[in-house]
Amino acid sequence: MNNVTFRQVIVIPTLLHWRKEVIENVFGIIPSKALLAANRRYYQQHIADGSHIAIVAVVGSLDVGCGAICLSEELPSPDNPSGRCAYLMNIYVRAEHRGHGIGHAIVRWLVTKARELGCDKIYLETTDGARSLYKSIGFEELHGIMKYADIQNRES
Repeated sequence: MNNVTFRQVIVIPTLLHWRKEVIENVFGIIPSKALLAANRRYYQQHIADGSHIAIVAVVGSLDVGCGAICLSEELPSPDNPSGRCAYLMNIYVRAEHRGHGIGHAIVRWLVTKARELGCDKIYLETTDGARSLYKSIGFEELHGIMKYADIQNRES
């Protein structure tokens, strides 16, 4: 693995640059101005209140990837006694730097930070290509989870 270091990012233009790159390369679309504006509003609120932590991975003098934690709270339960949750997101390594353990290092940093912040529930969404990376770190498939897919307002 390359010698990876991390820097926490709070500057909105830098955050938006990485978010745009992730949307283009992971989702395969050019983000609309409206989507980027919504991301800007999100960052302005959640970086300021500490509920979003973003990092950039650096090898030598090159920025090579990124990752983030969205912090939230839910009703405490047997599998999450603190009620503190960490949703890992925006995990991305530029194509020319993949296969050198950088993604693994990003995820380990995020998990360690989430644990330091008292999160008992740490979860993420994945692509098929990254599933083995997350499994190698200790993530498991969740059964019994469903997502409401109708994004339009429907009345029952």
